[in-house]
Amino acid sequence: MMNIRAWSALVVLLAIPSFVTADEGKEAAAKQAALEWLALVDRGEYEASWKAAASLFRSQIDSAKWDSTVAAVRRPLGAVEERHFQSARYTRELPGAPDGEYVVLQFKTKFANKADAIETVTPAMDGGTWKVSGYFIR
Repeated sequence: MMNIRAWSALVVLLAIPSFVTADEGKEAAAKQAALEWLALVDRGEYEASWKAAASLFRSQIDSAKWDSTVAAVRRPLGAVEERHFQSARYTRELPGAPDGEYVVLQFKTKFANKADAIETVTPAMDGGTWKVSGYFIR
């Protein structure tokens, strides 16, 4: 039989909310999807990155245009030397995009030819999985 002190401790523990919110769980899953997608881009596998992107992304740019656009931007930067996660923000609204589930991620990235870049990668929930719907470097 449980004594009153042990019972009180159990009740207190059960009353403590989870330290991981639903949004944090979504942010973590979206971050993993973004890193896998970025690995394709880092290796120059642009067609594969287009195929792995969200349907919204693919509806905005065809594979050939994506290939030429991303190559023109990424190749001059050189290889990724370091990439550090900076932030994640879950949202249901983004300017110019339909309402949905998005996570805006930022990474501080050091390229061989650009030491201080910020990559913004925006995964969206697409068909039950997180897929990249936007990519921007500044």
